[in-house]
Amino acid sequence: MNRPALLHIAEAWFEEQGWKPFPFQKKTWQAFLQGKHGLLNAPTGSGKTYALWIPIVLDIIKQNPDYKTKPKKGVKAIWITPLRALSVEIQQAAERFAAGIDAPFTVGIRTGDTPQKVRAAQKRKMPDLLITTPESLQLLLASKGYAKTFENLHAIVIDEWHELLGSKRGVQMELALSRLKVVAPRLRIWGISATIGNLEQARDVLLGTDPKTLDNSVLIKASIKKKITVKSIIPNNIETFPWRGHLGIHLLNEVLPIIDKSKSTLLFTNTRSQCEIWFQKILAVQPELAGSLAMHHGSISKETRLWVENAIRSGDLKAVVCTSSLDLGVDFAPVETIIQIGSPKGVARFLQRAGRSGHQPGKESVIHFLPTHALELIEASALQKAVKQKIVEDRIPYLNSYDVLVQYLVTLAVSDGFYPDVIFKEIQTTSCFQAITQDQYQWILNFLVLGSQSLQAYDEYRKVEVAEDGKFKVNSRLVAMRHRLQIGTIVSDANLMVKYLKGGYIGMIEEWFVSKLKRGDVFTFAGRNLELFKIKNMQVLVRKSNKKTAKVPSWMGGRMSFSSEMSDMLREELYNVNRTDLPLSKELKALAPIFTRQQKESIIPSKDEFLIETFKTREGYHAVFYPFEGRFVHEAMASLIAYRISLLSPITFTIAYNDYGFELLSDQFFDVQEIIDNNLFTPEYLKSDLQKSLNATEMARRKFRDIAVISGLVFTGYPNKQVKNKHLQSSSQLLFDVFGDYESDHLLYQQAFTETFDHQLEEGRLQLAMERIEKQKIIWKHCEKPTPFSFPIITDRLREKLSSEKLADRIKRMVALLTK
Repeated sequence: MNRPALLHIAEAWFEEQGWKPFPFQKKTWQAFLQGKHGLLNAPTGSGKTYALWIPIVLDIIKQNPDYKTKPKKGVKAIWITPLRALSVEIQQAAERFAAGIDAPFTVGIRTGDTPQKVRAAQKRKMPDLLITTPESLQLLLASKGYAKTFENLHAIVIDEWHELLGSKRGVQMELALSRLKVVAPRLRIWGISATIGNLEQARDVLLGTDPKTLDNSVLIKASIKKKITVKSIIPNNIETFPWRGHLGIHLLNEVLPIIDKSKSTLLFTNTRSQCEIWFQKILAVQPELAGSLAMHHGSISKETRLWVENAIRSGDLKAVVCTSSLDLGVDFAPVETIIQIGSPKGVARFLQRAGRSGHQPGKESVIHFLPTHALELIEASALQKAVKQKIVEDRIPYLNSYDVLVQYLVTLAVSDGFYPDVIFKEIQTTSCFQAITQDQYQWILNFLVLGSQSLQAYDEYRKVEVAEDGKFKVNSRLVAMRHRLQIGTIVSDANLMVKYLKGGYIGMIEEWFVSKLKRGDVFTFAGRNLELFKIKNMQVLVRKSNKKTAKVPSWMGGRMSFSSEMSDMLREELYNVNRTDLPLSKELKALAPIFTRQQKESIIPSKDEFLIETFKTREGYHAVFYPFEGRFVHEAMASLIAYRISLLSPITFTIAYNDYGFELLSDQFFDVQEIIDNNLFTPEYLKSDLQKSLNATEMARRKFRDIAVISGLVFTGYPNKQVKNKHLQSSSQLLFDVFGDYESDHLLYQQAFTETFDHQLEEGRLQLAMERIEKQKIIWKHCEKPTPFSFPIITDRLREKLSSEKLADRIKRMVALLTK
């Protein structure tokens, strides 16, 4: 059957459904049937599933005209989804088309939720079209005879590629594709991505570095004009001194009419605790919503989440309060309205959530932005422009993830074994490992066979054996079983127990915060100042401290930080406040009381200015810096500047930060002019100063736990008998210290430091921020009291010391004093 005849089948089926194919769908059908690879960029709800399923089925028919009487065995196409929840919808779409053209193709799902009985049946006879996850695909590669399973594979589609890109799951996919390309010579690789800034790079990472594949590829963009309407909920009264979290619930009465008028509404919150609070508050004010209001977040049981998702689809729910658990491509056609509570911190996340409404071709997406403090209206104004100008973030891919490579090589050794020279050529075609050297690869092979230089005396680290013909193979059933149980790259964050040296439990704290502390550092927790003695076996041992200055922990839920694009746009909006030649948005006009007061007490910096404010209160001497770069960058920059100041004269600081700036608070006076004169914002010696200011070794030690789990250095346990976090931590810490003392060139040890700087501290962004500040004119304003810009940072620091009731009372008194 020729191409025009195949395309006629697709168009006729669309006509039967009462649909008309979009140009991007036709373009994708033609490109696929021409034998091309590619990346499809299309908004959610635009019919992108049919853009690829249809040509895949048509191509199978073309390759096997007798498909009805003489069907070929084995899987013909694989659809990779990062979320199990999306599998059923994809299956339904595939089955609908296959049944519609009377093609007897079977469609199967294989994820962590698939019952063992179904998996066993699939092993005997694989479905023609298989829907699976990156982890389940790796498990298939770990099974004997996988090459035969995939020899007739025509196509693989990686859905939501923008979500996998920039994560180790993306690296997993790159490696799997490098193998499948060899096993299935006719394989066509396609990705589906929502809009990201670096689409061309996303395609290149997906397809690998082979020029033949890249030359025979296309990037198809759907030119569907998706109308997104952003409506800011602007408070009637703007407080001159705003603070985080306070405003949200106060606007509840503005939210209820939006819910009432809409057929179905999703309310997105940034944290699970915020989700719980909003759910309870809405029910308290409108108890008649009981039964038609639901909640959805990652800590809720799988059964409840599935019930909520099905109830949204069927239109049985009026509103759902949720977190990022509903961010990704689940098709909720009845949803009309989205309410974003608090800043989403990034354009892509905002657009993704907006797309949950009007989730059908041609439908308008409506999203309401509800600020949790007044200054978030600046972000609302920036987001309005981003939506109009179609500005979105890049996703930065990982490089040299040796832990994922180790896991992948063991996967191949567990199944049929591998010859190192063959696999080396394959992994060099991936974007992640395109620069890997022969020496590095040889080191990894030695690691698999010997367990590295410092561990070769211990049999448990020797996983792979070398046969006489040079094939690398796992012969131990125990090693194979443990490896299959641990395939994957998602490692959960750990909480550590805070205890006094003499006993006495205080509470749980997240390890990412503790990892930044050095012995002797003082931090505020549970309303008291505590001095760190040591971290041992997942316990933070502390003693009480009388020091007035301390570091304040913040929690993972509140750790979402501005993307670099969001930071740029926020600064641009702020700089525009000073310009008389540009009209202000309604959001910025609403903030007039804050801007007027800020100008009176200090300044609003212009594009070529960097603002530092100082003032004295009974707490001590405050210096507040405003890079407007997001909390991750400010966290690192605050520690860096505090360290550099301490080199000029001995001094200790309490550090606080938010997305707009950071505060250094001390009980002794320090001269800001000295900071300016000594060029403390220089990007020179950035890495070495960061290492000293943030205890990079301890941070890398924490990062190494994840690397040790992924690479199989430590075993996480059997089903229903998981190894406790504290044992994992102590095992990985012991290995980290061994490598640090005896094998500092250990690739996994070095990787821990690289990931700490590149991903946790965002060293690249910090470098660019320091370079920008160095060129700006530093304006130092000595103020009589806190300003509207500094107030949110100060109150964030108090938040960790006081209960919410006490905090509200304290802030009320502070505002009364400031507005006298």
